[in-house]
Amino acid sequence: MKRLKIVDLLSATAFGESVCVKGWVRTRRGNKQIAFVALNDGSTIHNLQVVIDLAQFNEEQVKDITTGACICVTGLLVASQGQGQTTEIQAKEIEIYGKADPAVYPLQKKGHSLEFLREIAYLRPRTNTFGAVFRIRHHLAYAIHDYFDKQGFFYFHTPIITGSDAEGAGSMFQVTTLEMNQAPVTLDGKVDYSQDFFGQHTNLTVSGQLEGELGAMALGSIYTFGPTFRAENSNTPRHLAEFWMIEPEVAFNDINDNMDLAEDFLKYVISYALEKGKDDIAFLNKMYDEELIDRLNFVLNNRFVRLTYTEGIEILEKSGKKFEYPVYWGADLQSEHERYLVEDHFKCPVILTDYPKEIKSFYMKQNEDGKTVRGMDVLFPKIGEIIGGSEREADYDKLLSRIRELNMSMDALWWYLEIRKFGTAPHAGFGLGFERLVLFVTGMTNIRDVVPFPRTPKNAEF
Repeated sequence: MKRLKIVDLLSATAFGESVCVKGWVRTRRGNKQIAFVALNDGSTIHNLQVVIDLAQFNEEQVKDITTGACICVTGLLVASQGQGQTTEIQAKEIEIYGKADPAVYPLQKKGHSLEFLREIAYLRPRTNTFGAVFRIRHHLAYAIHDYFDKQGFFYFHTPIITGSDAEGAGSMFQVTTLEMNQAPVTLDGKVDYSQDFFGQHTNLTVSGQLEGELGAMALGSIYTFGPTFRAENSNTPRHLAEFWMIEPEVAFNDINDNMDLAEDFLKYVISYALEKGKDDIAFLNKMYDEELIDRLNFVLNNRFVRLTYTEGIEILEKSGKKFEYPVYWGADLQSEHERYLVEDHFKCPVILTDYPKEIKSFYMKQNEDGKTVRGMDVLFPKIGEIIGGSEREADYDKLLSRIRELNMSMDALWWYLEIRKFGTAPHAGFGLGFERLVLFVTGMTNIRDVVPFPRTPKNAEF
């Protein structure tokens, strides 16, 4: 008999039919005559109750039906008489696929801390919390592709291995086939990367943006969605060494078009997650963050306020609020500053533009004042910045001057400059850290809890 998913059976009304369901036991309760098993197959946060008349089975057939065991049940689909459920199965046949010894199964009891569950990442997707988080992660990923496809964008695959550092930060993971304790050296004592696999020094990428810009100069509108890596030794709730980035790039867009795109995009994917993952979000709202649904609707129902960095600084300076980090023109705004603008002053999402060029990346288009660039950050409640982007510098001479000013490697960026020599065009784009988005939509507080197997300093076990 074909297996049916629990998410479909819970809404079924064809009572009296024989069905087959497979999944993992969440709980077992009952007495000597009858057992009630809560079964879950990952298709929904809700469990399906299986009723077992113990008189119809011998002890050997049912003794190993314990929390964590994987079973196959064939039985009659009936209307449930219990509260909180409409459907259940009266078991006729049971097959145990995999046992789970109650003495050692780590999820035998409820109420485990999130910190403990990180230590058993191979099992934590079976919990209600992480089942919900990872289903929402799926919905968001699907919504991203769906949105851009509907808008006429092309999914553009940029390299994971690169010879350039898009951010100029230098915190990258090196890729090499050289034996580092016996690496060949040049006459001046440096590692001779000409003998390495790629013939040059290479790293795992921190961003696909620069290559994405090249795609936009041919295809018009592209987006990247792939893994990126940063070798920052940061053990904080906001940092991962491996994470995913969404980076649209659009030819002929200016900073205003970029802001329009960012706002429309965020509202679409959040709305999609609320619709498709409503049961999971409701669970997380109840168990972890009672303001979650209100906060998501807050973003959907408000127009994003737009103002310059200079205007934002003036508001912060006049606020009378004592911040941990000082506020002054030229300061790189911290989360506390960004959240004040969103949560206290404007009470709606905010897009800040025209940042001082000293605190922004080299590729941002320079304004005529010589001090600021056409950068933009989208600020959300609770987390602060969720998107960073800009209109890109399309002028060859200005970009070259900025690269030299920052003493960046021309050898690694020559191709990025070249595209400004052949049919250059205005263009803009932004970057969204996918895990930061999942963090916001799920209400979780640690970024390690929104990725199945987090990569952080000293942690690559699973």
